[in-house]
Amino acid sequence: MPVIEITSLDHPGVEVFGTLTEAQLRNRLEPSKGIFIAESPKVITVALDAGYEPVSLLCERRHIAGDAAPVIARCGHSVPVYTGDRSLLSSLTGYTLTRGVLCAMRRPIPRPVEQVCHDASRVVVIDDVTDTTNIGAIFRSAAALGIDAVLLTPTACDPLNRRAVRVSMGSVFLVPWTRLDGGLEQLHAMGFKSVAMALTDHSVPIDDPALVAEPRLAIVMGTEGDGLPASTIAATHYVARIPMSHHVDSLNVAAAAAVAFWQLRRR
Repeated sequence: MPVIEITSLDHPGVEVFGTLTEAQLRNRLEPSKGIFIAESPKVITVALDAGYEPVSLLCERRHIAGDAAPVIARCGHSVPVYTGDRSLLSSLTGYTLTRGVLCAMRRPIPRPVEQVCHDASRVVVIDDVTDTTNIGAIFRSAAALGIDAVLLTPTACDPLNRRAVRVSMGSVFLVPWTRLDGGLEQLHAMGFKSVAMALTDHSVPIDDPALVAEPRLAIVMGTEGDGLPASTIAATHYVARIPMSHHVDSLNVAAAAAVAFWQLRRR
């Protein structure tokens, strides 16, 4: 691998790690040229195992022969490794590198909903959730608890945001996902029944036998503050709630998702 020592924040090639915004990294006008940043050897390894293509690495000098060595070896000789003093790299990125290494990787081409959900029996729809930590946590629970695919509404946070990727511990690379532009009707046309996780006068307990018995079920999770809009709730086949104690009315969306995934998993 070519190890390139940098002494300036203006060094050509390192802009992806600092000066480009998340929107610029996504490159929506030309998705095939989009980039995302994976952080830490463990997360980068999960991405490589899943077939993601590395573009370049940013690594603290002391980690080149240490924690980052296996990742660097796997990326191959054509992937440049930029390195420099820890203070310089922190100035570039705006944060201290986790385990001393970042990897810029090629974004995958978005897949159609029909392809992502073709063989799925349990999917989650993330409606307008914008907190990157919650997105990462939902993906981690989805991977661990048997969700076959994750669908995000157009206003939901990008799963390949650096922080979301880190919080998910690389689970965003393990579960198929895409954007749901056609609304719940698109899933209903594919044979899915949908359940909104919401507190309403008509919601049923999440352990209702009818929910578990559905062969194809889409679990719809709402925003951190206001939950799901009334129009979305009205469009679902079921509305379900998690029974609570001590007059607690709701859980954080990531915690609620984990409970829902476990209870409504395939039997």
